[in-house]
Amino acid sequence: MAKAKLKIEKQNEACIIVGVAHSNISEEEAFEHLNELEFLAHTAGADTKKQVLQKLPVPNPKTYVGSGKLVEIKEYIIENHIELVIFDDELSPSQLRNIERELCCKILDRTILILDIFASRAMTFHAKTQVELAQLQYMLPRLTGLWTHLERQKGGIGMRGPGESQIETDRRIIGQRISLMKGRLKDIDKQMNTQRGNRGQLVRVALVGYTNVGKSTLMNVLSKSKVFAENKLFATLDTTVRKVVLGNLPMLLTDTVGFIRKLPKQLMESFKSTLDEVREADILIHVLDISHPNFEDHFRVVNETLAEIDKSEKPTLVVFNKIDAYKPPENELEDPGGISSLDLLKDSWMSKLGSKKAIFISAQKKENMEELREVLYEEVKEIFKVRYPYNNFLY
Repeated sequence: MAKAKLKIEKQNEACIIVGVAHSNISEEEAFEHLNELEFLAHTAGADTKKQVLQKLPVPNPKTYVGSGKLVEIKEYIIENHIELVIFDDELSPSQLRNIERELCCKILDRTILILDIFASRAMTFHAKTQVELAQLQYMLPRLTGLWTHLERQKGGIGMRGPGESQIETDRRIIGQRISLMKGRLKDIDKQMNTQRGNRGQLVRVALVGYTNVGKSTLMNVLSKSKVFAENKLFATLDTTVRKVVLGNLPMLLTDTVGFIRKLPKQLMESFKSTLDEVREADILIHVLDISHPNFEDHFRVVNETLAEIDKSEKPTLVVFNKIDAYKPPENELEDPGGISSLDLLKDSWMSKLGSKKAIFISAQKKENMEELREVLYEEVKEIFKVRYPYNNFLY
């Protein structure tokens, strides 16, 4: 008789998420940020039991939320056996210390949550090194209070004198590790630069956009490859480059890491070589998820991040993906005359969101991909004419 196998399912940590609506952000925007934070928490493996939002002129410098709201959160934690509280902004070391002392449970902020997701997604040595460096840079100023042993002095034979507190030892060890990671990334950057140089003068096209808009799926369709794609935040961390031929013109297509609101500055620094692919691209394809209710905000966030990465103006194609999942608002884009929904989208205000007319596709269903290929071909051809003025046979 076969033995029955016990299947042990890992329980998600019960958590609540906390945000503040202040003078620079409306209550509606704050709730949207909390919804995104809940998606991040779910991606990391947490089960959100409650969203808490407080309206304040500015976040409390000591405890992020007011003292009364903190007591309310503590009562909910005790009554509902909550293991984790996640805050929507990056907490200062003193805020983290004060909140942990009051709530007596695990406290995370948006930054460390994103870093944790990146750590779980990193597959290559390059990505793992980038994420570890970002985590160490975040951890260094927050060592105080994380462990109870940190203030003890080292003693014993050969260790007499003023001594060295454990926290100083940990800071020194982390500082050495940061230096090591930076050295490794410098070597990796050199290798990446050599690889980019070896690609010759081929036109480079980079897919950019908010996380989970379908860039990797689009990459697979255009390049006929099998880049990992999943309906989760930050499914792709490693830069993937594929050679694609449109008509008779070859080009290099790059899939990059997705952007998000409040992208941790540590990641911006660590992912330098990944972001260099954006800097050195000749053409950008800015992918938007048309089915997401806040795609305009995503468009703004990505453009602001791109402006920080690269000040130069590049030809950019705005591509609305997931038209198969799009549901127009009531009384909008109705079809009284039998016109197709795609034609209606092309005539809508969304088509004018970029400097050039936007393209509407479904990468998963492969809808309207031919138009994207034709428009991209024309963009690549213009660059070829400048780069290879005597090779008219190419175009």
